This record gives sequence, structure tokens and C-alpha cells, in this order.
Amino acid sequence: MRLHSGKKFLALAVCLSAFGVASAEQQIATPDMGKLLATGGVSNVEGSGGGGITPWALITGYGTRDSYGGNVHLTRISTQDYGLTSAGIAVGIADRVELSFAKQQFTGSLAPLDALDIRQDIVGVKIKIAGDAVYEQDSWLPQIAAGVLYKRNNGIRGLGALGVTNVTQLGAKSDSGTDVYLSATKILLDQSLLLNGTVRATKANQMGILGFGGDLNNSYQLKPEVSVAYLINKHLVAGVEYRSKPENLKLDHEKAYYDAFVAWFPSKNLSVTAAYARLGDITVFNPKNQRGWYLSVQAGF
Repeated sequence: MRLHSGKKFLALAVCLSAFGVASAEQQIATPDMGKLLATGGVSNVEGSGGGGITPWALITGYGTRDSYGGNVHLTRISTQDYGLTSAGIAVGIADRVELSFAKQQFTGSLAPLDALDIRQDIVGVKIKIAGDAVYEQDSWLPQIAAGVLYKRNNGIRGLGALGVTNVTQLGAKSDSGTDVYLSATKILLDQSLLLNGTVRATKANQMGILGFGGDLNNSYQLKPEVSVAYLINKHLVAGVEYRSKPENLKLDHEKAYYDAFVAWFPSKNLSVTAAYARLGDITVFNPKNQRGWYLSVQAGF
């Protein structure tokens, strides 16, 4: 299914965010760290709370509905030919509103892209709109949240000899874009399971690292994302994730992302996530299935 414009989605999300923040401000006291361990998720590579490559409906941090919480993260993914570093900050307000900011740096390590350096900024807003993944165990309704990610690509470095300095020169239609998503998360405490499904409306090429839209397609597409996690004990979680993506560019035979992860939560102030990720082809210049390790550290309150 395709959507011809994301403007209506962005406007709706901004209105929901303004309403959510205004309502939450009336409830906030001080950080209480009152949520159960691991129920804020970790920070994904785009800055939102959830798994490593996909957002969940959970609100980041450990603040309850009468409080707030936040965190910073640093994530590194290394494959045969590329590396991605993500650093950011996120705040959860009244367990209802999440605000996030992340900076990504994508680099190459193998000729002809060994000098490649692409950077991107991502601003995110997430609003919980129904349900509670933890405390409504007697209800079939999952926690549901809507989110918006505004992304700005800051150009291409290292390909000046080829005359390439912007993603639009690679076929992208724009160097900025907006993803809109709807996530549903259910935690089954008796079974120690977390189930998440996300639908994302996007034009992003490789999350926006290669721009938005392209010479093959320039319309919004709805793409599914899935996470399943098992709570081994109260400090250790293991799971798998899948993220479908559009194929908009002739020079990028873009494929879905997969990962298998283990997240360790020694306390509510710290988490460490390790994963093995499969990212598919990234460009035709190094046309191989990119696989590698993912490591992320999150510290917060």
C-alpha cells in the first residue's frame, strides 16, 4: 500500500504531541524510577525507545504516569564494508509522551567507498494513545503508540573526487523526510514474552542515510516491522527483530533488516545490548549482503 503524502500524518502527530505534553505537564513531579526493569526498552538506532532497529509502543525511561525519565545512548554497528554510529538522548514524560534526538554517522571501510562519511540528524516524537503493555494483563488490548521521526541528511563527504556531495546526486528525491509509525506492544508476564508490531509510512532509503524517495519510487509506502523478546530473567532479555524497507533507488537493492539480540539490564540506570544484524545490500558499489555486530550502551534515569 502506498501513501502519496506524509504531510497529514506529520500534522496529526504534531497536534497529538502538543496535547500530550500539555496534559503530562499537569502530572509531572520528580523522577520516580517506578516502572518495571526493562519495560522502557532500549534506544534504537534512530533514537526512539524500543528494540535495536524498530520502535515499540513503550515510552522510554522509568518514569511512571506521575513522573518522567530519560536516557542517553551510544550505538555502533559494524559490517564487512560499513559502519554506523548513533548517539542520542530521549525523554519520557508521564509514561505518555516520548521526545528523542539522535545523530547518525555512516562510514565506509572498503574501496571505492573507504572514505565515505554520511551524517544524519533525527528528531522524534511518540505518543501513547491506548492500553498499557504491563499493567493491563487481563486485557487483550496492547499498548498502542503513534510516532513521527523527522530526518535531515547532512550531505556526503569523501566522494568529492566523484563530484558527489549530496544524496540527491545518487538518485534520491530529497535530503530530508518524515517517517510516521504506529506501534502495538503486548507484554505477557506469565509467559515472559514481549510482542511488538509496527507499521511505518516511509520514503527513507536505508533509514534516510541515502536520502528519501528515488528514481524508482517517490511515494510513501507502508512497511511492517516485528519484534519478539523473551525475558530470560529479570536482568536479561533475548529476542529477534525484522524491519521491512522500501526499494526506491536503482543503485541500492535495498533489503529488509534482521537481528538477533541480547539485552542486559544490571540496573534501571544502565543497559547493554549486543546483536548480530543482517542489513542486506546497501549500495551496488559493494554488492554483498552486509552482516555484522551491533553494540549499544544506554544510561539513564
